[in-house]
Amino acid sequence: MKSLLYFTLSVSLLALLISSCQDTSSTASSASSGVNTDELKGQSGVIDNLSEKNILQVAIGSPDHTTLVAGVKAAGLQDVLTNAGPLTVFAPNNAAFDNLPAGTLENLLKPENKEILKNIITFHAAPGSYTGNNIRGVMGIGQATGDKVKVVTKDGKTFVNGAEVIGTVKASNGYVHVINQVLLPPES
Repeated sequence: MKSLLYFTLSVSLLALLISSCQDTSSTASSASSGVNTDELKGQSGVIDNLSEKNILQVAIGSPDHTTLVAGVKAAGLQDVLTNAGPLTVFAPNNAAFDNLPAGTLENLLKPENKEILKNIITFHAAPGSYTGNNIRGVMGIGQATGDKVKVVTKDGKTFVNGAEVIGTVKASNGYVHVINQVLLPPES
């Protein structure tokens, strides 16, 4: 009887020790990834350093997309960019945001303009998986807002609503096409 009690107690302590080690390692993993998990909830809060990066992780990892990431967070769209997709995002680089009229970005990042910002960022996303080759030769791509962007190929370069596609990155849930201008939806 005593041996059964010792065995049960030992198994319980071992289980407690293992679970506490797991908690510590996930906290260490979050800290080492450089992601502030307090800002990420839901699907965007999942830390997975082994799988291919999703669209949000690609943007967070790019020093040229810090402004876009700030806008995505201000609009509360983190989970949209981490879901299973597929999704194609036309991602303006920081220089594209710098070309907006003075004060525009600061105004859009205000909490009272969250819905306008959300609409602008959503206009940069299309349901579906469009590779760099897929977007060439199509007349337009339907965006998540219900509007379409016009795609033109000229001199071997691809332009989306006038913005040049300067790079493409595959993500686990779709594609990120880096562009050099901010796209504005028709009603903006």
